[in-house]
Amino acid sequence: MSFVCRFAPSPTGPLHIGGVRTALFNWLLAKKNKGKYFLRIEDTDKERSKDEFKHQIISSLAWLGIEHDGEEYVQSENIDKHKTVANELAKKGFAYHCYCSAEELEAQKSLAKKKNLPFIYNRKCRDLKEKKNGPAVLRFKSKISGSAIIKDLVQGDKNISNSTIEDFIILRQNSTPTYQLSATVDDHEMKVTHVIRGDDHMINSFKQKQIYEAMDWKMPNFAHIPLIHSDKGKKLSKRDNASTIDDYVMIGIMPDALRNYLLRLGWSHKDKEIFTKQESIDLFDLNGVGKSPSKLDMSRILSMNETYIKTIDEKDLFKLFKEYLSKYKEPLDASKDTILMKCMGFLKNKAKTLEDIYNNSQYIINNEVKISAEDQKLLDDKSKLIIKDFMSEFERLSYLNKETLEPLIKSLIEKHKTNFKGVGQPLRIGLVGSRFGPGLYDVILSLDKTEIIKRLSKI
Repeated sequence: MSFVCRFAPSPTGPLHIGGVRTALFNWLLAKKNKGKYFLRIEDTDKERSKDEFKHQIISSLAWLGIEHDGEEYVQSENIDKHKTVANELAKKGFAYHCYCSAEELEAQKSLAKKKNLPFIYNRKCRDLKEKKNGPAVLRFKSKISGSAIIKDLVQGDKNISNSTIEDFIILRQNSTPTYQLSATVDDHEMKVTHVIRGDDHMINSFKQKQIYEAMDWKMPNFAHIPLIHSDKGKKLSKRDNASTIDDYVMIGIMPDALRNYLLRLGWSHKDKEIFTKQESIDLFDLNGVGKSPSKLDMSRILSMNETYIKTIDEKDLFKLFKEYLSKYKEPLDASKDTILMKCMGFLKNKAKTLEDIYNNSQYIINNEVKISAEDQKLLDDKSKLIIKDFMSEFERLSYLNKETLEPLIKSLIEKHKTNFKGVGQPLRIGLVGSRFGPGLYDVILSLDKTEIIKRLSKI
């Protein structure tokens, strides 16, 4: 059996993290089975669809390594085919024109609300014998009796009464097709074999199933994956912090780390946590997808990212770091390349994001050290004397390494009756501009001797 999967986002906003996981699962299933994975841009909502969101969706998926086959499909380019199918459904008796006004429908909704019932159109126009003049929508004539079953590849068999599915609109008054019609026609035209999407689409699948049956088309396999919830346990929305790909890229989450996190968000393979890209393709299957919602855990994302920062080749890390600076901070002065590459080993220490590495490397990137008012208060007379004594002894050192620095620091600790922090803190503030940052010896050995004297002389 050939596998054809698709991801079909609407370009009405930035790509949502839940959508990214859906795209990932579709891509993995297709690649695992040597099939095709397509990207379909569902842009029929012309008022809200924007090219900037379309480009953001495409670039975000590419950043994660989720590459689609061929050119992306653009749904609006296929509208004529959608309309043709709608008219064919009407000719076959599976659709009818509805002339009910907005006021009539609103009255039905109000009545249903008073009775605490879900609104279902009362099918007033379903059996009209003749067409009327005036505006009308085209509704699909849903089955009234019996039940329908979807053999879901994640959720198992789902059975609902046909009476709960309203006669849904497939063409609006202006003859534009609705989602239910367009998505079904496109999936058929694209020969999609597996539709993987969020379980909030379950009712849509039952509606679209009826269109497939009415057109005598081959039904795809359906798989509805549980939604991602926020840390508060609610359905994740774009109003939540870090809900879009851009939110993660901006703080320096790496693509492999985020892809690995999303893979494990609702899917598992034994007790394995870290997967290479190829391993994720080889091992993925829908049997490993859970049925319960997953909770977005920012601390877990940061932990996963920290693992990748620690284990990635430092040349590759430096390349990612430079790209990150160019896009979200400031382009790196080429003269700093050598020293930053040399220092990457300790600059990445305890860093959870590329932004952490950026913060750790500020004292190298910037030629001038800026000390905050809070840190300036820590430079009391004793601290300044320690710095003065350090410079006096430091200038005499002919060779710099940890073995020559350690005795110097130890002698200052003994002379001023303090501890390592008492000596290290004022020196770090003078050299880095903050009491926080990389290890003292790493900082000293990363800077030129004259630069160290220059910076400490200003205290």
